[in-house]
Amino acid sequence: MKVLILGAGKVGGSLATALVNNNYDVSIVDQNINLLSELEEKLDIMTVNGHAAHKISIKKAGADEDTIVIAVTSSDEVNLIACQLAKKEFNVKKTICRLTEKSYTDNLNVFGEDAIDVAINPENEVKEHLKELIMHPGTMQIEKFADGKVSLVSVKASKKGKLVDRELKYIKDDMPNIDAFVAAIYRKGNPFIPAGDTIIEKNDELYFISTEKDIDKIVDEFRDPAESYSRIMIVGGGKIGFSLAKELENDLKIKIIDSNKDKCSQLSKNLDKTIVLHGSAIDETLLKNENISNIDVFCAVTDDDETNMMSCMLAKKIGGSVKTLAILNNPSYIGLVPGFVDNYIAPFRLTVSSVLQDLRESDVKQDVILKMDSGAEAIEGVVHNNEFTENLFGKSLDEVPLPEGASIGAVVRHGELLIPKSDESLNINDHLIIFLQNKEVMPEVVKLFKSK
Repeated sequence: MKVLILGAGKVGGSLATALVNNNYDVSIVDQNINLLSELEEKLDIMTVNGHAAHKISIKKAGADEDTIVIAVTSSDEVNLIACQLAKKEFNVKKTICRLTEKSYTDNLNVFGEDAIDVAINPENEVKEHLKELIMHPGTMQIEKFADGKVSLVSVKASKKGKLVDRELKYIKDDMPNIDAFVAAIYRKGNPFIPAGDTIIEKNDELYFISTEKDIDKIVDEFRDPAESYSRIMIVGGGKIGFSLAKELENDLKIKIIDSNKDKCSQLSKNLDKTIVLHGSAIDETLLKNENISNIDVFCAVTDDDETNMMSCMLAKKIGGSVKTLAILNNPSYIGLVPGFVDNYIAPFRLTVSSVLQDLRESDVKQDVILKMDSGAEAIEGVVHNNEFTENLFGKSLDEVPLPEGASIGAVVRHGELLIPKSDESLNINDHLIIFLQNKEVMPEVVKLFKSK
């Protein structure tokens, strides 16, 4: 499949790398020759030095009716014009447009019927993921499926967890009225699909599936239930920092730090209960004066990875038990995280996930990359009557042929979550949420979701 990426910045570069690794035929347009040269050195792609919204650039990149265009420059207006141009002049197969302004995403038809097939907002995705992690203490990752009805949650088992050193099956005894399914466990970096007699060990990372309302009760099985968050310090007053503070300030005590005086003035005008601080997050005196030791979560969300990492390191040094959460755009920094960053959000992972689901030819509603390093993914797909499924309807879910390393984590039927059991049968139009230990097994799994 041919994919044309417009914009070779952080988002575009990450997309190019991921799509080449998934065997897509990728070309990319940007005005910055240095960014293009860097990508050419490490990837087998075609590059075009030119403006993303100019007809000649899109033509040089080979756009035609078989091409999917992904416009991810830093300008909403450039992305919109580029998508309009690609559809009208080159009749491309699909357009995916990065938009940060809600006023644009709410009125897509204004820009032409079918000019923009899919709108993505990486900044909003990051904000929502940060918010979920803060609102559910102890979680490492939360992904939503089935229009928010189902959550896939990652939690690291601590020595005070009720289920640590016990068999997994006892979770039902502890919570008889709650449905939860542990789809996978990472132990010392190695994934496996657990059984009922699997003994939970300290530092195991577990991925479980449940409804939103049950997340905290299940998490408490694996961690210290006394842990809770009420005081949050945010570093960076950009779009992500501002929107995060705005959504949390009515429920939690929020402080936000930014080094730009004018931006602090705007933050003060637009935030109601948040305390706005002008200064540097790597100023030890400032952090001490603001009682960093009394902060529950230190959240670094600037657009500079080094600032995020250094401020988290300083917060840990001064604050001791403070939980640190950061945005990291550079994949090479991820291996440096353990020790002073307790958890992080990688925007490129979220963006690649949202794009991949729109590139699948099967009826895949959601595709989430869980771990960039190992290739672990979770997908939600709709089962149709096709040559691979026609003999499976009415049979047990245990009889659904899945490759090694793939497991059904949940079934959503008529909007209701069903935890997979041996006596549960497969129905047409079931939404299956499937956990995959690595991306190599994806082609076998998506056969279930082909519409013909």
